[in-house]
Amino acid sequence: MAPVAPKSGDAIFASVDRVNAELFTLTYGAIVRQLLTDLEEVEEVNKQLDQMGYNIGVRLVDEFLAKSNVSRCVDFRETAEVIAKVGFKMFLGVTASVTNWDAEGTTCSIILEDNPLVDFVELPDTCQGLYYCNILSGVIRGALEMVSMKTEVTWLRDMLRGDDVFELQVKLLKQVPEEYPYKDDE
Repeated sequence: MAPVAPKSGDAIFASVDRVNAELFTLTYGAIVRQLLTDLEEVEEVNKQLDQMGYNIGVRLVDEFLAKSNVSRCVDFRETAEVIAKVGFKMFLGVTASVTNWDAEGTTCSIILEDNPLVDFVELPDTCQGLYYCNILSGVIRGALEMVSMKTEVTWLRDMLRGDDVFELQVKLLKQVPEEYPYKDDE
């Protein structure tokens, strides 16, 4: 039997069940609002959104691998392209681009020109330090950790802060060797 070809982000997005975009956006906004009320400190909200995203990313990677038929990426560059072109399309319905690679190929930027999480959102002056979409940085970090890549993900630009695009910097800290719980030859 011939191997199954990987699906494009568009093909996967067309075939998965979706929730209403406005409901999704408003629900996420309600979560952020509740965190602001409960935690009061914007920096604590940023940490909590990142941790929530990390927990989602750890679980989301299984669904991504099962539905996308993507084989193991050969390097960090290919992994970043798959996240931008397939992952973002599959789960958010948008395509991102990967730019600004460093010479070692361990740091890049993922650019989102459209972000469904920020529809209907304006940050008040009291929340200027808030990274409203920080959940996305956690999702990327968590998903990459599950495929043996320890990363640091930070926001460089944010349209809610007046920038022209959303830009996430993804930095590969180390490639973690896979460990198997037992030896096959025993």
